[in-house]
Amino acid sequence: MIPETTLARLVDRFAALEAELASGTSGSAYVKLSREHAELAPVVEAVAAYRGTAQALNDADALANDSASDPEMRALAEEERAELKERFATLERDLQLKLLPKDAADSSSAIVEVRAGTGGDEAALFAADLLGMYQRYAQLQGWRTEILSLAESDLGGFREAVMEVAGQGAYAKLKFESGVHRVQRVPVTEAGGRIHTSAATVAVLPEPEDVDIHIEDKDLRIDVFRASGAGGQHVNKTSSAVRLTHIPTGVVVTCQNERSQQQNRDVAWRVLRSRLLTLQQAAHAEHLAELKGESLPAEWGSQIRSYVLHPYTMVKDHRTGFEVGDVSRVLDGDLDGFVRAYLLHAARGAS
Repeated sequence: MIPETTLARLVDRFAALEAELASGTSGSAYVKLSREHAELAPVVEAVAAYRGTAQALNDADALANDSASDPEMRALAEEERAELKERFATLERDLQLKLLPKDAADSSSAIVEVRAGTGGDEAALFAADLLGMYQRYAQLQGWRTEILSLAESDLGGFREAVMEVAGQGAYAKLKFESGVHRVQRVPVTEAGGRIHTSAATVAVLPEPEDVDIHIEDKDLRIDVFRASGAGGQHVNKTSSAVRLTHIPTGVVVTCQNERSQQQNRDVAWRVLRSRLLTLQQAAHAEHLAELKGESLPAEWGSQIRSYVLHPYTMVKDHRTGFEVGDVSRVLDGDLDGFVRAYLLHAARGAS
């Protein structure tokens, strides 16, 4: 059960916000209050449904257990109690998700980076499958996607792809995808029908506002060069590709997809800022862990999910244990089950 004191505090805060908004507040204060009001509204609605179902369940329990009641009424109450228990469990899970602490960047758009790992051409083909999966998931969520950078392999896969996913809460849902994704299947590159295992790495970064990251000119090296395609074939004859190097951290971002040098510079700049913000967040988390005496792994790229297409079909998340048998459906963008499982995993306090 969720503590009633927690629910009462949320409802009281929502009422206070409505009173302040109705009092004629304007300017930046009004904007701030409106944003908090909009964030709390669905939570308070969930609280009302949760409380109402809890009360109905208590009433059904009392009637079903009342020996003085009419037997037919007790039977109806028993039937209703079973339905209410199921509804209450669903409402409780949904409310737990809504009560999870919010990351400061949760409302941000996201930058998704997919890189081929071990497995050669097959890994590049799997990276392309993952990129398509995230594009379709974003479409289902009503988000907009834009490819920022793409390095193709000879067989039509991607050695590296960087994509922006623009939409409210994109980072909040996609951030759990960061890590190593492994696939087991008979690849199109295998003539003998042997099963191969390959991997791709996914990194999901929040797209920061200008105020989040400040980069000194002296800390940045900018190189320009000719863009090239798969196999080294030149795709233009001008130095339009841009490489940004952040000297203090060694972070390097290259972009060559756009037609002009300025466009590539703008895209590379956005990706660089996102990577630096992520480094700052990781350093902060590590510092907090040290203060608490916790031990955190130095790397973020541990294997998080397996996609098995042969000899059987299954997609399994190794952090939560959630799995489904329809691999095609998952690769077609059906990720809600995995996102929900990880949110519930976090709600139970698991690491």
